[in-house]
Amino acid sequence: MKNVLKVLVADPISPKGVEILKKDFEVVEAYGSSPEKVKELIADADAVVVRSETKITSDVLDCAKNLKAIGRAGVGVDNIDIPAASERGIVVMNTPTGNTTATAELTFTHILASARPIVQANASIHSGQWDRKTFKGTELRGKVLAVLGMGRIGTEVAKRAMAFGMKVIAYDPFLTESRAKSLGVEIVSLDDAFVNADYITVHMPLTDATKYMLDERAFGLMKKGVRVFNCARGGIIKESALVEALASGKVAAAGLDVYESEPLAKDHPLRQFKNLNLTPHLGASTKEAQESCGIEVAEVIADALKGGAIRNAINKPSVDAEAMKQISPYIQLCEKLGTFVQQLASGRVEKLSIKFFGKLGDVNNKLLSLAVQKGYLSKISENANDVNAPAKMKHLGIEVESINSSAESEYSELVEVDAIVEGGEPVCASGTIMGKHARPKIVRVNKYEVEIAPHSCALLIKNVDTPGMVGVIGTLLGKRGCNIANMSLARSEKGGNALSVYELDALPDAESLSELGTLENINSIQVVDFSE
Repeated sequence: MKNVLKVLVADPISPKGVEILKKDFEVVEAYGSSPEKVKELIADADAVVVRSETKITSDVLDCAKNLKAIGRAGVGVDNIDIPAASERGIVVMNTPTGNTTATAELTFTHILASARPIVQANASIHSGQWDRKTFKGTELRGKVLAVLGMGRIGTEVAKRAMAFGMKVIAYDPFLTESRAKSLGVEIVSLDDAFVNADYITVHMPLTDATKYMLDERAFGLMKKGVRVFNCARGGIIKESALVEALASGKVAAAGLDVYESEPLAKDHPLRQFKNLNLTPHLGASTKEAQESCGIEVAEVIADALKGGAIRNAINKPSVDAEAMKQISPYIQLCEKLGTFVQQLASGRVEKLSIKFFGKLGDVNNKLLSLAVQKGYLSKISENANDVNAPAKMKHLGIEVESINSSAESEYSELVEVDAIVEGGEPVCASGTIMGKHARPKIVRVNKYEVEIAPHSCALLIKNVDTPGMVGVIGTLLGKRGCNIANMSLARSEKGGNALSVYELDALPDAESLSELGTLENINSIQVVDFSE
């Protein structure tokens, strides 16, 4: 039996990062391996670490039977098939902070080199010339820099630009006015950024929305003599449009570190422009950044495999250790509520509505919502986890909504899960955490107030509220060898319908359930298995 977890390090990372992994795991270093070799090595790996060289495609993932985590030493994850990993329940993590300074400094180096053509002047001197007139530059002070994307790197570039006396405007759909004010930048629309900027730098991921963001139309809006830069992801600037803009003089100078296709073809038209500085994807290529990314990716992989906090996840909400400590009891509760309503629902569930009340209504509950979905799928879908749960729910055609409610609740924290059944009765279950040991309890089933500890299994019996029913049911269960760990009773009104819940040490057999069904005044019998 396999005891030691295996980590495949497919691309070179800092030796310090490798040493961190070797403390707890079997580490296989396989730098420069062919795709076929990667498929062979990843077959029994529990995690894989890559940079930008190794491609983790769907075909590669098909060979990875034990894979739980993929770590990218760097920011970009273009070489990883995120949907395929998510579908298989594999968490993908990157290192977004490790190369922040390195990439920001490279970007600003490009900006400075475009303002003062030091690269071209250096080449001229080395060729034996002394030409002062050709290399006249321009000052950054007083110029307008448009930063497209005010994440970590964009923010650092903006800080450096303001230190040089530049005015910074920013386009970022997610940047709030208060945050912009604290950074000292002005929020503008994308078109206004194109129209007003003297310098434009890109710091956004490559998505359907950002692909070719700087195209022929965008260059048409820009000032004559504008300077543009991309040290983020290739494809955000349309290269053919940039070639035209450089050739026409619309763009006075530019700097690129990333390209639509890498490595850049030897006959690529971008290579012809002396006012275009090109670097071979050097954003994270500093000694400090490489060491930082290597250590960070090792730490996030180690934490993930050892059951700690998931950090820097691309396909799963990331929660820091302190926040995880606070919400961890509710994760178990949410999983149990999910499996509870799934087993009680009779008919096809078309929607899950998850509501958070009290203090839980004031926090980000994405991880708790995932826990409900994971619990719902636990008895009906193989290998469901909180990475692939949303994809599996979507495949089943089940809509999931999550609501942070400001409505009052009788508990300081309450989670309510409603399963909407197509053409049938909805199922509603609520739960909270009780006691000094923070134990999960289900406190309401539809209209009935109960108290169920969701540990082993539970027997739910609806019956007419008549004297002696509890004794009759208890006697029958005892006769059949079903030990009752706890019991909860509730009724709608005296003489009406009642719900009795029996927490059992083991699931009752079919004969016991059949005999219970023959009892007078029994309306329904349902069994819920809480075991994993």
